[in-house]
Amino acid sequence: MLTVYGDIRSGNCLKVKWLLDWQGMDYRWIEVDIMSGGSRTPEFLALNPAGQAPTVVLADGRPLAQSNAILLHLAQTSPLIPSDAYDRARMLEWLFWEQYSHEPYVAVARFQRLYLGKTAGEVEARVMEREDAALNRLEAGLADRDWLAGEAFSLADIALVAYSRMAADGGFDLSGRPRLRAWIARVEAALGLDPYD
Repeated sequence: MLTVYGDIRSGNCLKVKWLLDWQGMDYRWIEVDIMSGGSRTPEFLALNPAGQAPTVVLADGRPLAQSNAILLHLAQTSPLIPSDAYDRARMLEWLFWEQYSHEPYVAVARFQRLYLGKTAGEVEARVMEREDAALNRLEAGLADRDWLAGEAFSLADIALVAYSRMAADGGFDLSGRPRLRAWIARVEAALGLDPYD
């Protein structure tokens, strides 16, 4: 059976959980408290020397890290990866962009505001500016479509909804981004999630 080592508060961990649940896959979840050093223990570092969650251990015992790599591996035979080559490349484009231009800012702002108790003024201005730009990029990317890559729900939507739906935790206002809000609701519905408060 697949084992997931993850922190339920992390968007990167949640997107793996949501994919597994959506696919109806059996798995064992082992909670790793990142805040108390759970991903820095010798046992965890033996699985993932980078000390990052999520990490999965496949049924054959091989570990795999990096949330979007995990998504791609687990969904390789599912309709969540577009069959059209261009749509598949667009999905990958969004997955790479999510880890480079979106997650580093909304997750950092969320962590600092929600878990460290910082005020908006105490969060580095560059973090706030870059996340605002990323949310605007998502709003623009949804201008003529319901889903990010192609005409159907894909891994791009799962990967990007994780922290987008939590943006308010980092001090970001989505009220002026109607397409983004509508997309979040569509993805939550597709995954069977309650709306994030």
